[in-house]
Amino acid sequence: MFSRKYTLWFFTLGVGFVFLWRLFYLQIWSDTRLNPLDNAAVTARTIYPNRGLIYDRNGKLLISNQKSYDVMVIPREVELKDTLEFCEYLSIDKEQFVKMMEKARHYSRFLPSVFVSQLSEKDYVLIKEKMYKYRGFFFVKRNLRSYPYSSAANVLGYISQVTPAMIEKTPRYEMGDLVGFQGVEKQYENVLKGHKGVRYFTRNRYNVITGRYKNGVYDTLPEAGNDIRLTLDINLQMYVEKLMKNKKGGVVAIEPSTGEILALVTSPSYPPSLMVGRERSKNFNRLYYDSINKPLLDRALQAQYSPGSTFKPLVGLIALQEGVITPETITHCYGGYRYGKREQAFMGCHCGTHGSPVNLVKAIYKSCNTYFSKAYRKSIEKYPSPALGMEKWSQRVKKFGLGNYLGYDLPIGQKGNIPDSAYYNRYYPMKNWHAVTTISNAIGQGEILATPIQLANMTAAIANRGYYIIPHVLKSVEGDSMIAEKYLKHRDTGIDRQYFEPVIEGMAHVFKEGGTGYYSRIEGLELCGKTGTVENFIRVNGEKVQLKDHSIFIAFAPRENPKIAMAVFIENGGFGSNVAAPIASLTIEKYLKGEIGNPYREERILTLDLYEMEYNKIRELIEKESDE
Repeated sequence: MFSRKYTLWFFTLGVGFVFLWRLFYLQIWSDTRLNPLDNAAVTARTIYPNRGLIYDRNGKLLISNQKSYDVMVIPREVELKDTLEFCEYLSIDKEQFVKMMEKARHYSRFLPSVFVSQLSEKDYVLIKEKMYKYRGFFFVKRNLRSYPYSSAANVLGYISQVTPAMIEKTPRYEMGDLVGFQGVEKQYENVLKGHKGVRYFTRNRYNVITGRYKNGVYDTLPEAGNDIRLTLDINLQMYVEKLMKNKKGGVVAIEPSTGEILALVTSPSYPPSLMVGRERSKNFNRLYYDSINKPLLDRALQAQYSPGSTFKPLVGLIALQEGVITPETITHCYGGYRYGKREQAFMGCHCGTHGSPVNLVKAIYKSCNTYFSKAYRKSIEKYPSPALGMEKWSQRVKKFGLGNYLGYDLPIGQKGNIPDSAYYNRYYPMKNWHAVTTISNAIGQGEILATPIQLANMTAAIANRGYYIIPHVLKSVEGDSMIAEKYLKHRDTGIDRQYFEPVIEGMAHVFKEGGTGYYSRIEGLELCGKTGTVENFIRVNGEKVQLKDHSIFIAFAPRENPKIAMAVFIENGGFGSNVAAPIASLTIEKYLKGEIGNPYREERILTLDLYEMEYNKIRELIEKESDE
């Protein structure tokens, strides 16, 4: 009897213990390991973080955040009694509604996707009280970008919704996420984006949300992205953009000692605010299909030009290092350089020295084609074969960052072209080419191509007397003072320091009496620079037609302990001294002095309209061809 009594008691206690353990397992232990979404009565809502802010080098806010709202849809749950009323609230028509629903169903019938993006707070207030009538739709709060300055769109980039291809490649993205496209927004996406949070809700059998799931115990908070500071000086950036109004080209200014980009301007450009809001797609298409002005082409990073005479200082430096000339080497120029037996093998020159002795310094500030053609030819012919000579010469040029991607921290660019022996062997299969075959390289034409940022970097290397630091736009990240090692490292050009002094002396004389940049000098400031002019051709109705030359200028200042080095390319600007040189000197003066001492020079550049000149010339050529 006693045994049976206790057996029943232990059995009852055991069963109770099993139930308690199972209850503990289901409600506490297993809950911590299960995904709440495994429960069909639970739905999730993403909470998007604040994207990191962006400042210029002086702490001025370049990009902030503003509130916006996306209308999300879960197609399976949609139930509308008055579609037209819903469309009216969202400012769309019935046809658009149908297309967007098809797109949402194609993505998923069960998962939320963006139906209408970027509603303003005003539109949100108008419709939010009515949302109970439109089952299957809900709001998600967003942060869009706001731009205190209508400037630097090419550097900053923009944000937009992820594409299906991006989602497939990067699983952490979901339909409707906003990511950086172009510029800093793209390059530093992982720093700026932050981390999403999530809230879980319960819903009844009619799919109506009834409350928070387990009082929010599984909810996570979003983490804001990190703020970053750029190397740009926004005041300088805006000033150069003003100077470039109604002109096509690119301007890059660098701090030589650090490689920090002070200004990076492309013209024509667009206000960054065009890439925000519900009109973004329409604005993008308008910019994209503008085949005349090409505002989405970043000419500072992507346009490849012949550098013209701005390349001559580098030709001189290589010839000095190769030992084929000295600073005292003399040449006589009689209007050009004859380099072959054929009568047409003649390179004209407009240095105006009329047979008087020309040394390296004078050759630079007078821009003598004859001097640099001879220096180039000696550099190639120093070696047993033209192929070996060209290979050595090409390697030296590339040490200045030309002919390849520089490695700067912006996601677009072109590498330009610095030919080597393999390049010419492809064009001359018999390998019967010589130094004179490539003589146009001596004056920065022929096969030589460079981008504005490459020439600005080359100028910084000359200013530093033999090294450069890879140009970059990131100065610091919030909470992290470390910059990538490659943006601190000195890149040696392979030219001995003593050879830079005569070249810099020649570049300083460019701004003195008799120099090609004399009329762009700045009182009380010693500038060093070099003008360049490059022929410009287009094809009209299949015919090659010459337009006004491109205007080019490189400069740095002051001569000792330089604070700024830059390159200016102006399409159809004429002589380098006419447009590019004054833009460079005005930029340098504005940066170093804060004000302009010659308002007439500034006014001339601000009011100069090269668009109209170019358009009228092309129209005249087309009309002439049509008449014929």
